[in-house]
Amino acid sequence: MSTNTQTLPLVAGRWAVDPTHSSVGFTIRHLGVSKVRGRFNRFDAEIEIGETVADTTVVATIDTSSIDTGNADRDAHVLSSEILDVERRPTMIFRSTRVAGSDSEWEVDGDLTIGEVTRPVSLLVEFGGVEGLPGGSRHAGFEAATEIRRKDFGIDVAMPPGVSAAMLGDVVKIELDLELLEPAQEAA
Repeated sequence: MSTNTQTLPLVAGRWAVDPTHSSVGFTIRHLGVSKVRGRFNRFDAEIEIGETVADTTVVATIDTSSIDTGNADRDAHVLSSEILDVERRPTMIFRSTRVAGSDSEWEVDGDLTIGEVTRPVSLLVEFGGVEGLPGGSRHAGFEAATEIRRKDFGIDVAMPPGVSAAMLGDVVKIELDLELLEPAQEAA
C-alpha cells in the first residue's frame, strides 16, 4: 500500500454523494441455506479529499429505519426490539481513520458505530474513475465492501423455544456503490 503523502486522483475539496446513482446494500444468511438481500434507502457521506491521502476523511451515516428488504413484514421485524432495535440504534456511522492504496485498489479503515457500540472496520474500495457530463460536473465512482458480525455490535436475535438460533446469520456483508460529485471550482 502507499504512503500517506500520496496524492489522490481527485481534486481536493468536499465531494457530495449523488443519491440517485448511489446505494448501500447488504446480505445476510437466512436459516443458513439462503441469503436475504436488502438496502438502506437513506444515507449520506461527507467525503473530504485532501491534498494528500493523510488529509482525506470520510464520515458516512446510514438511517437504519430506511431498511428495505422487499418485504414490509420482515422489515418491521428487523427494526423491532427483537433484532435491530431502531429506537436504540437509529443510525450507523462510519468515520475513517486511514486511507491507503493506489490506482483502482484502495482500503479505507475506520470506526463503525451502531447504537452505543463502536468497532474497527476495513472497507475494500475499487475506484471506478472520473467522468464529466457535457457542460456539467465531474463524477467519481466507487465500489466498497466489508463484512461485520452483528453480535459484535450487540445485535442478537431472541428466538422463541423450538426455533433454531441459526435462523439469522451473524455475518452481514455490506456493499456500497457510490457516485460522488466533484466540488465546484472557484474561478481564478
